[in-house]
Amino acid sequence: MKDLSVTLSGVKLDNPIIPASGTYGFGQEFLPFYDINILGSLSFKGTTAESRFGNPTPRIAECPNGMLNSVGLQNPGVDHVIAHELPELRKVFHKPIVANISGFSIDEYVNCVEKLTKEDQVEILEVNISCPNVHGGGMAFGTSPEAAASVTRAVKAVATKPVYIKLSPNVTDIVSIAKACEEAGADGLSLINTLLGMRIDLNRRKPILANVMGGYSGPGIFPVAVRMVYQVTGAVKIPVIGMGGISTARDVIEMMMAGAKAVQVGAANLVNPYACKEIIEQLPIEMEKLGIEKLSKIKRV
Repeated sequence: MKDLSVTLSGVKLDNPIIPASGTYGFGQEFLPFYDINILGSLSFKGTTAESRFGNPTPRIAECPNGMLNSVGLQNPGVDHVIAHELPELRKVFHKPIVANISGFSIDEYVNCVEKLTKEDQVEILEVNISCPNVHGGGMAFGTSPEAAASVTRAVKAVATKPVYIKLSPNVTDIVSIAKACEEAGADGLSLINTLLGMRIDLNRRKPILANVMGGYSGPGIFPVAVRMVYQVTGAVKIPVIGMGGISTARDVIEMMMAGAKAVQVGAANLVNPYACKEIIEQLPIEMEKLGIEKLSKIKRV
């Protein structure tokens, strides 16, 4: 029997598969398809201090090997999430949860972390400083080592659970930002978020997205994600959750060979609602082919 279990900052997961924030809602949407308790964990929809309607439409555009999104962190706000979404999720999902948090000021990050760290089922706080879709502080915090460190220090001061900082690929040197977060006290890192992209409607002679630019995700970004995870895991000692274009069990193993301790599956859920289930089912088969007994024993190449 293959051992799929992994551990992130003392939090044991049955397997390394975590649906990525923004692609899985609060879990309810996937209940008609399969028992979501087969997942290792679940990173719920990015949450801000106040409710957000998000960016104007259209905010999705198809691309070769992926998609562009400019949703803009649409969410009901942290208080509603705690009062309504998490209790409902608890009824159907009985495993550790990753709370994905976004913000436009350090105070907002701190406010959300302070509230969500008290939730029993939340075991990891994933602080997103990398969203390229929102006009505001999010992008700026993720593109400067100093700013990334300042957010990390502030949220660590109020967090009682492990803090993972989610990094942007839209930078010249992701390693320097990763190291700054580690030095500021981050317990782990999540990478990568979406790459900044754009599409133009030839007939209308206008950008397809109302926001003009958006985040590119899907299989097309997988080699970039593998490269960045490999670079970062070679430079820091804290664990990394790898993501970006993962859609198969072999992708999972490749990302773990790049140094990731667990993975998140994003755009694949929007193409195939059974993506995470199929990946979990295929993992033991691919492990057998590759002579891997325990995923946790995979070494960085």
